[in-house]
Formats: sequence, structure tokens, C-alpha cells
Amino acid sequence: LTHTVERAVDAEDLGYHRFWVAEHHGVPGIASGSPAVLLAAIGERTQRIRLGSGGVMLPHHQPLVVAEQFLLLAGLHPGRIDLGVGRSLGFTEPVRKALRRSVEEPDTFADDIAELRDFLEGNAPVTARPMVEETIPLFVLATGRGLAVAAELGLPVVVGGPVLDDPALPEKLAGYRNSFRSHRDSRPRVTVSLDVLVADTDAEARDLALPEVWAMAQSRRTGSFGALEPVSAIRGKLRDDRHRDRIEQALDRVTSGDAQTVHRRLKQLVERSGADELLVSGSTYDRDALAASDAAVAGLLR
Repeated sequence: LTHTVERAVDAEDLGYHRFWVAEHHGVPGIASGSPAVLLAAIGERTQRIRLGSGGVMLPHHQPLVVAEQFLLLAGLHPGRIDLGVGRSLGFTEPVRKALRRSVEEPDTFADDIAELRDFLEGNAPVTARPMVEETIPLFVLATGRGLAVAAELGLPVVVGGPVLDDPALPEKLAGYRNSFRSHRDSRPRVTVSLDVLVADTDAEARDLALPEVWAMAQSRRTGSFGALEPVSAIRGKLRDDRHRDRIEQALDRVTSGDAQTVHRRLKQLVERSGADELLVSGSTYDRDALAASDAAVAGLLR
């Protein structure tokens, strides 16, 4: 928790435009159980950087409660709050059960977003409070049908994950832009979310990506996402790991390398996607190396 707040303070000093936090449950070492609470803490230590969620998982919450939480944040930190929403039901069955959600329940994501927006804009039968002067920007985290939902509602999208490797990505985003239905003069806007790690060499940056890739690979086997481990400990396990090739392929998908390599890859991605904004994320065991990577990425994006 302390490190997350410190990272946000550093991000503001480095000139980043936004600092977003995600929602995850039951994951060791990830401070993401309650995005609104964490953002309130970050807001007290920062002055300018926009703060938001990437995102609140709307199926877990009532739209009115989400609206009230983020209106409260906007009251505390005027003009600095974003609200990104997603539809993930939880990583494991025990988590979904604890959240009172089932994969068999009907998909109400589009209706929930529309209801949430009405609360934020003061158009609902119940007035969500506190009332604020500036409308909170609403973003849709889209992995599939979310693109169509965002286009229909006239909202910006955030895309990331495997869809970025899809050869059809340009066509999918063109479909979003072409079918966009403007709401209050809104225009289509695409943010691309990806993992980015920069080090002095490509090999060092690849090592930085290994702890999270390893933890993710292990979680698919065990159902539990463990705390990140140092690279030295993972290397010993990799010698006997029969899934080593899969881990190497996952490392290939991380945008890692020296500054020149990462700059080239980011430029290619922006050209393919027509992205209006990049949402960069990075995680590794070595916090000093992560801080250096954040600084290097900031330099590339200026």
C-alpha cells in the first residue's frame, strides 16, 4: 500500500497524466481490493495527476454505490477523477462465490453502465451525492463485446491483453469508431493498455518481466496468484519447469527492452491501433528497478 502511494507521487513528479488502480480480490501483494479507498489515499499525497480506476468491476457492485464513491472522490479532489469500468467476474470460483457472482447470471453490463452514467450526470430518479460541477469521465475496459457496448453508449474504450496481438485489432477498432454513437458530443477515443518495462539492456528488461509472468503462469496451475519472487529464485525453478516454453512466449508479449527497443515497439503499436493514449503498467520484484523503468518510460512518452 505504501509503495503504491509512493509510486503515484513519483508518477506525478515524472509528468504522467493519470494514475489508475485496478480491482482484484484475494491476490497476495496486490493493493486492489477497493480502488476508491486507495485512490482517496493517493489523492491526499498528490496535487495534479488524474486518479482513476482501471477498472472497477461493475458486476460486483450496484451502480449507485459506485457513483457515490467516485462522486465523493471528485468532491475531495476536484477535476482529477476518472472512472474506468470492466466486467470481470473474478479469477477463481471461490472469489466469484465470495462476491456473490456466478458465470450463469445474465449479462447486464451495458445496462449497468448506462445506469451508472445517469447517476454521474444527475439524470437518475435518485440523486447520487455529493453533487459536483464537473462530470466524471467514464471509460469502458473492453476485451471483446465491450467495444460494441462502448460504441453504442458513446464512451471511450481501454483495450489491452491478448487482443493487442490479434491481427484483426485495426479492424475491430475501426468497427468501434465507425459505429460510435455520440453522447453529449463525445467522440471515439482509444486507450491502449500494456505492460512496459525498460532497463539498460533488452536482457535486463526481460528479467524484470519474469516475476509477474512466472506468478501468472503458476496461478493458472494452482488457482492462486502468489507474491512476486526474485529472478534468481525463479531461474532455478525454470530449469525443471515443463512449461518453460509457455513462459518464454509470455515474456515475448511484454513490451520490454532498452529505451530504443521499447520506443520502437510502442510506436508500432500506436500506428496499428491509432491509440489516443497509452496506459502503461509494469510490475517486478525489484522496486528500485521498477522506479527506474517508470522514469525511463516517462522520458519516452514526452
